[in-house]
This record gives sequence, structure tokens and C-alpha cells, in this order.
Amino acid sequence: MRRGPGPVVPPDGRPAGSLARRLPWFLLGVLVLAQICYPLTGGTVRARLTVATVVLGYLLSVSHALLSRGPRTAAALVLVTTGGGLGVELLGVTTGVPFGGYHYSGELGPKLAGVPLVIPLAWTWMAWPAWLAAVRLSRPGPGRVGLAAVGLAGWDVFLDPQMVAEGYWSWRDPDPSLPGIPTVPVSNYLGWLLFATLLMALLGPVAGRAARVADDTDAPMYALYLWTYLASLLAHAVFLGLPASAGWGALAMAVVAGPLAVTLARRHRRVLPGPGGAPTTAGSGTPTG
Repeated sequence: MRRGPGPVVPPDGRPAGSLARRLPWFLLGVLVLAQICYPLTGGTVRARLTVATVVLGYLLSVSHALLSRGPRTAAALVLVTTGGGLGVELLGVTTGVPFGGYHYSGELGPKLAGVPLVIPLAWTWMAWPAWLAAVRLSRPGPGRVGLAAVGLAGWDVFLDPQMVAEGYWSWRDPDPSLPGIPTVPVSNYLGWLLFATLLMALLGPVAGRAARVADDTDAPMYALYLWTYLASLLAHAVFLGLPASAGWGALAMAVVAGPLAVTLARRHRRVLPGPGGAPTTAGSGTPTG
């Protein structure tokens, strides 16, 4: 594995400063607090908290892309994942392609042609950390695209059963389904994987080289992905009464979350204090393309 440079320099020539490092951590902290409160609420309060959580996640991912990679990457992230997410959701509620026939309730706020406006934001929220995890773990090429797609689609194995249980959306015909999750058809997960692959195949080229190189400021995004994995597993297994989706989701997201956790732990162990407290190895092991 080749080692790349340290922090990526934004297009304006200024290196990422303290804002790029502090704001994502702050937003992540607020997001974590909101998600901790989720099992403690219900009804309208829980629905509003769900919307607030998605908006926070969206702001976290887009602001990180802007501060760490620059305007081109942030604009590409919004265009590809938010715009693409809206497009596929409109197609989905109208035709049933590619997820199967489904419809949204009115719990998640205003809609556009049957799609709550908050829904496209969720695609962006988790697409960016899934992409950056794949950048950290793999070389450029089809393998990276596939890994990022699995990282995003794996999250949905937690997401859909939870949201259906809350009554936020439902399928007209959920058969065939995964064992223990009779409310969500297998076609939904396959549709997620197919569309996630398309998103990731587009994101790298459109976002530019900066998005294809790991950066020292990416730690909040890795933390977001691992937190989402562990928190979803705990919530489904203990607080939400969804043991089957806890198991399936744990397996699906572990494809990326497991190697990411191991890679970050090994990197941390390699940065040992040397004479005078200085690290003995470089702080950023960054595969480049």
C-alpha cells in the first residue's frame, strides 16, 4: 500500500485549519446526543427527532466534505447523493423500481410528489462516511466502489425495519423477506445495493482527486460510521425490540465496519511515542489514487 501526503490542501490553497477539525466533531457530538434520546421518546416527538437527526447528519457530512476537500467535492456530494437520492425515491414511489412498491406516511414532514423532503438528505448523510471508509480500506477501482456501496447499503438493513416499525413508510407487498423481518422485501435491499453502486461509481470522478485520497481530518467520518453500526446494533437488540434486524444489520455493516475498526486500531498502535514524546511514525497512512 502506497502512502500519500498528509492533509489535502483545499482548492483555495489554504490547508484545512481548526474549523475543519472541530466543527465535524461538534456536529457529531450533537448527532450522538439526538440518537441517544431517540429510544426515550415516542409519537410526534420521535418523528421530529428523526427529522432533526437526518438534518444533523446531512450537515455533518456536507460540511466535512467542504472543509476537508473544498467546494467541488461538497457540491459533487450534494449533486450525486442528494440529487440522486431524490431522483431514485421519486422513481421508487411512482413505479416501485428499484426497491419494490412502497409509500411514505405523513410523519416525516413535507413531501414532494410523495417523497418527504428529508429523505434525500439521508442518502448523503451516510454515503459520505461509507465512501471515506472505502477510500481508507481499498485502492481506487471497482473494488473501492463495491466496498463503498456495501457500506451504504448495509446501513439500510438497520434503517428500513426500524422506520417501518415506526410507521414512517411501508411496502405494499413485502414478500419475499429476510427471516425475522417480514415487513421489508428483499428487493429493497437489492435495490439499495444497486443504486448505492451507481452513486459510488459517480461520486469519485465527479468529486475529483481530493475525494479519492484519505485525509487526516477524516476521523469524524470514521467515528460516524462506527458509531452508527454499534448504536444501531444496540438500539435494535435492546431498546427497539427488533432482534432480527439487529442480527442482519450487524452482519451487513460489519463488512465495512469490521475492517475499518481493525485498520484504525492498527494505525493507532503504530503511532508510538518516541524520544521527547514525538510519534515514531507518520500520523496519516493514506492510500492514494
